[in-house]
Amino acid sequence: MSNATVRALDCQPLRLACCAFLLALFALWPGRAAQAAQPWREALPAQLQTVGSGTMTWLGFRIYQATLWAPQKPLDESQPFALQLDYKVKISRDKLASTSIEEIQRMSPAPIAGTTLARWKSELNRAFVDVADGDELVGVYLPQRGMRLYDRDKMLAEIADPELARSFFNIWLGQPSRDENLRRRLLGEAP
Repeated sequence: MSNATVRALDCQPLRLACCAFLLALFALWPGRAAQAAQPWREALPAQLQTVGSGTMTWLGFRIYQATLWAPQKPLDESQPFALQLDYKVKISRDKLASTSIEEIQRMSPAPIAGTTLARWKSELNRAFVDVADGDELVGVYLPQRGMRLYDRDKMLAEIADPELARSFFNIWLGQPSRDENLRRRLLGEAP
């Protein structure tokens, strides 16, 4: 073997170690690490952006910070999108499900059958978890398929009911909204 071949072979472990270090560094890069820690992003196109955000308050108390994510602005509801809620208070899964059903009923232009509401409440109760200050829930809207619900670490449920999905996201994005200012901020229509 020539001296050049021996030197090249001696450098091989060092090259492998450098490559491994660079790959690990890339995986920990701030934007990359945040995306890897958000499994809900996998259900959406890669070119995701913030459409808008705002805070939901009730009687002066901050309930959650909401952020709407989509591949484009303005929101195109024929494309998948995500609504991220960062909670500031403690709320039980049953309260989340009950409140969601009450809002769906309130916003519906026509009465919804009691059996449908009971089934939807059961689906939401199965999907939700209790939340506290610092917890995150993300709903991903999948047009004509339904929705997925996530916490910070994993998918909690997939609900294959397009009507429930439309009604659920309508709570934040439809009218008459409980908080018109939040709705407009989420849609990027208000500062």
